[in-house]
Amino acid sequence: MDSLRKIQKAVEPELKEFDRVFKEILSSNVFLIDTIAKYIVKNKGKGIRPLLVLMSAKLIGKPVHETYLVASVVELLHTASLVHDDVVDSAHVRRGFPSINALWKNKIAVLMGDYLLSKCLIGATMTGSLEVMNKLALASKSLSKGELMQIEKARQLKITEDEYFDIISNKTAALMGTASELGAITVSQNKEDHENLKNFGQNLGIAFQIKDDLLDYYGHQKILGKPVGNDFKDKKITLPLIHAFNKATRKEITRIKRKLKKGVSPKDVEYILDFVASYDGISYAEQKLTEYANKAKQCIAAYPDGEVKTAMERFVDFTINRAK
Repeated sequence: MDSLRKIQKAVEPELKEFDRVFKEILSSNVFLIDTIAKYIVKNKGKGIRPLLVLMSAKLIGKPVHETYLVASVVELLHTASLVHDDVVDSAHVRRGFPSINALWKNKIAVLMGDYLLSKCLIGATMTGSLEVMNKLALASKSLSKGELMQIEKARQLKITEDEYFDIISNKTAALMGTASELGAITVSQNKEDHENLKNFGQNLGIAFQIKDDLLDYYGHQKILGKPVGNDFKDKKITLPLIHAFNKATRKEITRIKRKLKKGVSPKDVEYILDFVASYDGISYAEQKLTEYANKAKQCIAAYPDGEVKTAMERFVDFTINRAK
């Protein structure tokens, strides 16, 4: 499998320019803000969303200054949502490092999240495009909507497969779709390009989230930095368990939900994993994962072959085969 580093080589000069613009937008003249900003830059993740912006733009044209602005504001929006999520979830670790709220407490974390969001809005206005601003605002709304829907379903312990896909379409796929679409918008006025790249990002985003949910079943604790069955502790019912519920008896479902409600022990986690396996929940989710990955590839199939298109196809493979 290709490493992310190999995939990034297709847009290496563009990634360097993105890093420069991102740091510039993030900076301020307040010591505390700059200290936290440096920590964010140092420990930022894979940079999947800006990578999508740059690859989508380069697939159909030549990236311009607006492309790097868009890549930066998409990453700012994503980072702001993570900072706020960690406060909401009382999470003290993010990507193997202490979270902002763990180091600087909730009040500063919330305000830093707000600062990142405001910087995102300022960056969007710098593009001078109402379309860019509108699409970012819609993506921001989708992130909040998806998170609230997930909290509601966790409280009820009741979720259908359609509702699950609705949540991940809002929570993960919307921003990845917006990233790809905005990359295209900065270099092309062709609406078909915009639609193709948006659909590429959305299908990839759905595949990405299904894989994330599956990783919770695989048990790479050292790799993931979290124990297997973590979603059970948070009362999150994801696709493998939803599929098992669809095939199980009412009595079995009630027993599982009772365990989730009272808080799962390691023994309960084993029991739920066995239950899901007995109804082929994991293989069903893997089948859906492949389905959406293939849909993503199909969205760019008509474009001429080249280094960037190959990198995008490999990026889909990387997403579905990754171990963390």
